[in-house]
Amino acid sequence: MELATIRTAGGTCAAVRSADRWLPLGAPHLSALLAAGDWRTTAEAALAGTSPGAGVAGDAEGVPVGEAELALPLPAPAKVICCGLNYADHITEMGRDLPEHPTLFAKFADTLTGPTDEIAVPPAAQGELDWEAELAVVVGAELRSAGEEEARAGIAGYMLANDISVRDWQKRTLQWLQGKAWDATTPLGPVLVTADSIDPEAGIGITCEVNGDRRQNGNTKTLVFSAAALVAYVSQFTVLRPGDVILTGTPGGVGMGMQPPQYLSHGDTVVVEAEGLGRLANTIRFSTAH
Repeated sequence: MELATIRTAGGTCAAVRSADRWLPLGAPHLSALLAAGDWRTTAEAALAGTSPGAGVAGDAEGVPVGEAELALPLPAPAKVICCGLNYADHITEMGRDLPEHPTLFAKFADTLTGPTDEIAVPPAAQGELDWEAELAVVVGAELRSAGEEEARAGIAGYMLANDISVRDWQKRTLQWLQGKAWDATTPLGPVLVTADSIDPEAGIGITCEVNGDRRQNGNTKTLVFSAAALVAYVSQFTVLRPGDVILTGTPGGVGMGMQPPQYLSHGDTVVVEAEGLGRLANTIRFSTAH
């Protein structure tokens, strides 16, 4: 099952895909849908034609897939937690040993942006701007101190992310936050593919291209810490609730690891794709405004 947040004449709405149409689900976006708690029942009712919210998008029959504009699917997560150094090849290119525990940092909801939105980069961040294609895990149930099996059962699904990183700021201290949390620089989406439809432990190929040039080519079966293991680990120290997001790390091929390093410039287009999860395509715009 695929869920999304689509743009409408009146704003946005959560929707579920039925063949060639997006059916509205009576919530303004996926953050609100997941927080309601009965998101799966709501989506299944829409697919069965028994949903009372079908008119939210202004069309009882839904919106044709080819005409729908996909927005940021989760605009209001309470938590966005990220794992760094989780693919063996990326760990090697960064000159580090395989970790015993996940390396974690946080983002904020303000950091996220849509799957095709332009990324406006302020002057202070225009020095060493890097790409990081990632698998994002979306939590679908409240989890506290969960074991790995409970965590796996509590995953709503998966989507793509691009952890655009400002490396010169990231390298200022041992703490990464200031290089990772710039407003509207982390594309997320384009859709939420539910966990019963895709299995990252079986392997999902993830790629990143910059202006058509392949930079990253990884597979989630090589993650050091699996999606379920990360969810379980994080739930030990903070409660996770429906709509929270966990980014699982990036494979090798980032600009910082190249010899010499290569970074993004004004006008570059970064495309992140994965088998069964779709595509993010975002153009970099260097802004003159602070």
